Amino acid sequence: MRVLAFLDGTLADPDAAHLRVDDLGVLRGDGIFETVLVVDGRPRELGPHLDRLARSAAMLDLPEPDGAAWERLARRVIDRWSGPAEMALKLVCTRGREGDPTAAPTAFALGMEIDPAVIRARAEGVAAVTLDRGIDPGLAERAPWLLLGAKALSYAVNMAALREAARRGAADVIFTASDGSVLEGPTSTVVVARGRTLYTPPPTIGILPGTTQAAVFRAAERAGWTTKLEPLRVEDLHGADGVFLASSVRKVTRVHTLDGTPLPDSTEVHAELADLYETLYS
Repeated sequence: MRVLAFLDGTLADPDAAHLRVDDLGVLRGDGIFETVLVVDGRPRELGPHLDRLARSAAMLDLPEPDGAAWERLARRVIDRWSGPAEMALKLVCTRGREGDPTAAPTAFALGMEIDPAVIRARAEGVAAVTLDRGIDPGLAERAPWLLLGAKALSYAVNMAALREAARRGAADVIFTASDGSVLEGPTSTVVVARGRTLYTPPPTIGILPGTTQAAVFRAAERAGWTTKLEPLRVEDLHGADGVFLASSVRKVTRVHTLDGTPLPDSTEVHAELADLYETLYS
């Protein structure tokens, strides 16, 4: 089950060809995207996702997205969804055709079913490995043209990291910087629990600000937790009461094994955080 619509409201067959072969999103990964979780017809954190889309557009020198138009587009796809209660809604904008400076960006939304493996991982947790991302925490400030912290379509490195994790017998990755500090996952934000405090690395080190992580922190604060944006190191993960990967479709997924070493049992902490997250939308 999939639903496709373009920014002008045109519905299209998701099994037909629509992108030109000279679209820069195809040729160079030159574009931006967001993935929004939709549950029972209600998109979660759509506003923050659109804010992040606009932030990424600014970083890539793309036209500023029309938030109202993207909201209408999201609703058009959602209203035509007849699949499972949960849907992943992809919002995509490329720079358009190569060699044509007057070409409008290619912009569309695609609703699709969530991978059953992602749903299983919410309950069972995942094994992850740490992989060196090859950057240092100050690089984003020194070299903004590297687009660290933008949600760009060029995800080849991220997908290669996940394939490397599979070769090592794991399902996910936690990227580290050259100094051993924790960055993020290829498609997620790292959250650590110690006592009644949640930690996540600050976006200023060149990582994507997490929409789901922010929602989890908001829910936890309402329940009396303390939340902090602080640098983390790999040793902090092994000594934590819980390590989690947060993203729209995975929600809050616990990491039970890191680099082949079992982490302390975090099933109770995970259950509490997962429940708190859901209360935001009940």
